[in-house]
Amino acid sequence: MAAPVKVYGPPLSTAVSRVLVCLLEKDVPFQLLPVNMARGEHKKPDYLKIQPFGQVPAFQDDSITLFESRAISRYVCEKYANQGNKGLFGTDLLEKASIDQWLEAEGQTFNPPSSVLVFQLAFAPRMKLKQDENVIKQNEAKLANVLDVYDKRLEESRYLAGDDFTLADLSHLPNVQYLNGTDVGELFRSRKNVDRWWDDISSRESWKKVVEMQSSPPPKSA
Repeated sequence: MAAPVKVYGPPLSTAVSRVLVCLLEKDVPFQLLPVNMARGEHKKPDYLKIQPFGQVPAFQDDSITLFESRAISRYVCEKYANQGNKGLFGTDLLEKASIDQWLEAEGQTFNPPSSVLVFQLAFAPRMKLKQDENVIKQNEAKLANVLDVYDKRLEESRYLAGDDFTLADLSHLPNVQYLNGTDVGELFRSRKNVDRWWDDISSRESWKKVVEMQSSPPPKSA
């Protein structure tokens, strides 16, 4: 039996949790290895060999090392295509193109304002840092514009890339999870189709397991 893949980083990280939920969807055994960023472990030479930018996650599959959560997720879906959720990254060229299209929208359009808001509203209070109200307002407006596009799209199809749950939806899970517990959550709840979509994707067993991992002491493996 193949050794479990290794994921380095805390499950509270949005990027790490994106990889974890993908692995769970694909039924890929993994070992989650802690990286104590407060102690600078992500900047040590051994870690920089597998993640040259000193960020999380880092990923190892035998002799293969990868970084960047969306690239890791695509790799997992391609290598383990015949197990778990077989349609997570599509089964033909057109499906893959549609999924990639919405993955790019998530990474380039949704993620910038939502990540700023996650930091300002979820992480800054934990770190006892002052929140920047102007930054919050600016990025709320940007996110609202993105969600208007999403709401229209989700009126036409159950999920972003079509009628099946895919990486395009999965990639949104970490940021929305944090934002839904803040005042910005109203941006999602006030849009009927986005609200329906979020209730759907956040109820998946794979994501529930990741949320459980976020509240459990590290390390955790599956």
